Amino acid sequence: MTPATLLANGFATGLAAEKKSAEVTDWAARVGWLVGLALFVALVYWLMREGWKWRGTLQGDLPELPTAPDDPGPVRLGMSGRYHGSTTAGQWLDRIVAHGLGARSRVELTLTDAGLDVVRPGATDFFIPREALREAVLGKGIAGKVLTEGGLLVVTWAHGERLIDSGFRSDHAAEHTDWVDAINSMINKTETEGAR
Repeated sequence: MTPATLLANGFATGLAAEKKSAEVTDWAARVGWLVGLALFVALVYWLMREGWKWRGTLQGDLPELPTAPDDPGPVRLGMSGRYHGSTTAGQWLDRIVAHGLGARSRVELTLTDAGLDVVRPGATDFFIPREALREAVLGKGIAGKVLTEGGLLVVTWAHGERLIDSGFRSDHAAEHTDWVDAINSMINKTETEGAR
């Protein structure tokens, strides 16, 4: 070996020996940083929670949600899936949180002659009467949830003075088209009957 090779090997060995982590000697500073970080995370969480409650207070004029009638009639369609939230119609980022409409959950949808029954385990159930239904379309996003084109069933309905978009995703996305057709035909039939 040449002297240059020995010198390079010795230098590399010396660097490898020096690559040890330094001992933590200032435990108080380390613990202080961790406590500060935990307090910051707790503050951000608290602010988000207060913002959610404030939004619910602003939407306090929204009437109570209707419940399903005792005899809704024969079942036209049924679906299991997820409820992704409700927004002001046409504004897919303006989430409605009043009366539990902002909580995402599992859902069982049932379409009958009386309307759309929305059963949500662990969240508030509600019913959309047939005369409140305005439109059903295939969408791709609602309230911060973005899916593929046509991956979301968006039902527009009237509640009090507001038009609301509610987003649902079936466990079997191929069902969405049948739901859009069935709801829109119910709406057209209701409008035709109302015009008589």
